[in-house]
Amino acid sequence: MAYDNKLLRALSPTDQEALRPHLKWGEIERGTVLVSPNVPIAQVWFPENGLSSIIAMSGADQGIEVGLAGRDGLIGLPLILDADRTPHRIFMQVAGAAHSIDGDVLARLLNEHATIRNLLLRYVQAYATQTTYTALSNAVHTVEERLARWLLMSHDRQDDDEIPLTHDFLALMLGVRRPSVTIALHSLEGLGFIKATRGLITVRKRADLEEFAGASYGVPEAEYDRLIGPLR
Repeated sequence: MAYDNKLLRALSPTDQEALRPHLKWGEIERGTVLVSPNVPIAQVWFPENGLSSIIAMSGADQGIEVGLAGRDGLIGLPLILDADRTPHRIFMQVAGAAHSIDGDVLARLLNEHATIRNLLLRYVQAYATQTTYTALSNAVHTVEERLARWLLMSHDRQDDDEIPLTHDFLALMLGVRRPSVTIALHSLEGLGFIKATRGLITVRKRADLEEFAGASYGVPEAEYDRLIGPLR
């Protein structure tokens, strides 16, 4: 079986065979909550497509996206670090499919196969770099630059140029009010980088979008490339 998930693809044939009998394939609908704050995580997902959002919560109903994962990684990262839960909320922002594995089974395999463990720990480093640069970007870059960064990150994890993202979710991604999202979208659209319609954003000029994003984009992507392989 050929995997679209880049972590599964990066494993050696021997390690793939060790995992294969324990993987369960399934579709995941948009909005599905995969991990709830401070609730034990029972399984790990390796997305084949779609996008998941990692949300840092402030109280019961406020949050901001601090990271995302698609076919580049996995969902349920605390289990890789021998932790059974997280204060974050993780849900699917773009519907997709994933291979899942029971957490206790994966823990056993990580103990038995150092090469699997080492690859997933390299992903932990790549993901940590992504989240730290999200904090940096939120502090020093404009809303338009941050929007360009998130669109590029989402585009990296998709097969085509159309990204189904709503204004409400973009506001959650950027930690701003919806009117600010509308202004930023109009700005990028006016420059010809994207086309925005209701619930759908089409990347039209990726190279120009990267240039506009500037220093807000690129370092985490280079780290992923160094540790695991190309994102796109």
